[in-house]
Amino acid sequence: MYSSTVTSKILKQKPNSSLGVYNRTQGSLEFNSTFVVKNRNFNRQYAHLYAERLMKMRTRLTQAARSRWGDKFPHRHLHNLKSDERCIVIGTLFKHMEFQPSILKEVSEEHNLMPQPIKSRYTDAGDKLIMEDELQRIILLGELTCQRNVTGVIVAVMGFEPEDKKGKFQVEDYCFQELPVQIERPQLHCNKYVLFVSGLEFGSREQRCFQMQMLADVICGQLGADDQIEASADICHVIIAGNSLSESTQDRDSITKAKYLSKKSSAGSVEAIKSLDDFLLQLVSSVDVTLIPGQFDPSNYTLPQQPLHPCMLPQAAEYNTFHCQTNPCQLSVDNIRILGTSGQPVEDILRYSEIGHSLEALEKTLEWGHLAPTAPDTLGCFPFVDEDPFILSECPHVYFAGCQPEFSQKIYNGAAGQEVLLLTIPRFCQTGTAVLVNLKNLEAYPISFYGHFPLSDVKSEN
Repeated sequence: MYSSTVTSKILKQKPNSSLGVYNRTQGSLEFNSTFVVKNRNFNRQYAHLYAERLMKMRTRLTQAARSRWGDKFPHRHLHNLKSDERCIVIGTLFKHMEFQPSILKEVSEEHNLMPQPIKSRYTDAGDKLIMEDELQRIILLGELTCQRNVTGVIVAVMGFEPEDKKGKFQVEDYCFQELPVQIERPQLHCNKYVLFVSGLEFGSREQRCFQMQMLADVICGQLGADDQIEASADICHVIIAGNSLSESTQDRDSITKAKYLSKKSSAGSVEAIKSLDDFLLQLVSSVDVTLIPGQFDPSNYTLPQQPLHPCMLPQAAEYNTFHCQTNPCQLSVDNIRILGTSGQPVEDILRYSEIGHSLEALEKTLEWGHLAPTAPDTLGCFPFVDEDPFILSECPHVYFAGCQPEFSQKIYNGAAGQEVLLLTIPRFCQTGTAVLVNLKNLEAYPISFYGHFPLSDVKSEN
């Protein structure tokens, strides 16, 4: 067993005579409150959010355009375009999609029309890409591919409006904002791991109780040989990235039922949240844990999702090592910046584009400079007026998306020397897999809980 000094409330246990005693690796922890909504006012129009996004990113796009094309071409607004003049225009992309879900099409049966087919991806060869600024719209032709972009992206395009094709802009080249400045990554002299896991899905029929208990035992040093327990002690932080509760706990029918029909029944989420609290209690007694809400967790639906209330998790909330955070979440461990979401922006991008993989969609959000470009068009979002918190203002060292089908990773290198580890965290309920990231060298390792514990292998590689 090992002892930890992260909190005075950790229970001291007598170590096994055959094992050593290991101290939990420590890491300074800092959270960013960018995504905390302080003034919840829904009496607003989303046009303010789009206007704020364009205004804030226009300056950055102007710099990116100057770096790419110099001062050879004038900058124009759409209403000032001159026929056949090559120029640079900055605006917001809008995709006209025939198969995009619409409330008007959902009630089409009233007009004796064919109902809209159910699709997992709403793209079509006839989709059109349109750019808009504060005053006008124009259809884009040429180099900017419609199927590889989504609504809400801010872009600078270079081209011209043909004399014989008024209302259309021929794109010859384009660029997105430059990746923001990244603070220098601290050089650590020892292994220090952050463990990512998502999609625990308590309350699901497919809930992997045995694998989850193994996960807790490995983190807490209750399982494995001496070298494995020593490696477990190097885990300084655990991030649970969304969907800790299952979709089956969101019983929509019970909400609309008459009260007398559900008088002696309890919601499915009640037992699930108790099980989650018991699971978290094992972790927080030994290591810092950050809990991020997901699509099916008891938080608000629109982004940014606010932290789960501590009263729902009374046992874990007693510990100062337990941290309920927002989705998206931004934190620092030993000044190493970690940023990520529970996966909703990535999943929405995949639905409305021909981008084929979660990791590629995650990389695109980094290139676009925006965490959730499809919000509020097809992704629920709070109606901000004076800010758009999803604009990427600082380059992280680790950028993740939770609740994805599989684990994948990539090192993204920026033009100014930025180095970002991109991670997709698989659903634990479906894969039994968590992810370890070594903050010393930004190497990531999947851990699959099916009879083999690779922690000792990970330590030996370093």
